[in-house]
Amino acid sequence: LHRVDRRQRQMCIRDRYIIDASNVILGKLAVEAANLLRGKNKADFTPNVDCGDYLIIVNSDKVILSSNKIDREKWYTHSGYIGGLKEKSGRLMIEKYSDKLVYDAIKGMLPKNTLSRYIIKKLHVYKGANHMHEAQKPEELKVKN
Repeated sequence: LHRVDRRQRQMCIRDRYIIDASNVILGKLAVEAANLLRGKNKADFTPNVDCGDYLIIVNSDKVILSSNKIDREKWYTHSGYIGGLKEKSGRLMIEKYSDKLVYDAIKGMLPKNTLSRYIIKKLHVYKGANHMHEAQKPEELKVKN
């Protein structure tokens, strides 16, 4: 097994950003968030070094699914037991599990490697407008629709 060197994770100066997900399409939000978490917005971006920023996403319950995915798409989970497959509609995901929906969309846009497991830990998603990171004074970002 290859382990990520601690120096590779701590070389860059990290900023903190906050994104309000109200009336933002889920895919566009996920692309913007994944790029910030990886550090692609920085001049010293290197694919094998974790130099991304911390990201806080609020109002995940007000995110928009494009087209008619709210009725058409299904999200599946499996318990591991026989007959343990469960499906959830887009409407249910937005109403009850919107933070998990946003988290999984962003996680799916990160590379599938050991480094991405460190990168995803810098993401915090909240359903409402309240979050516990005011002391870090995050800079607000706007996502284009």
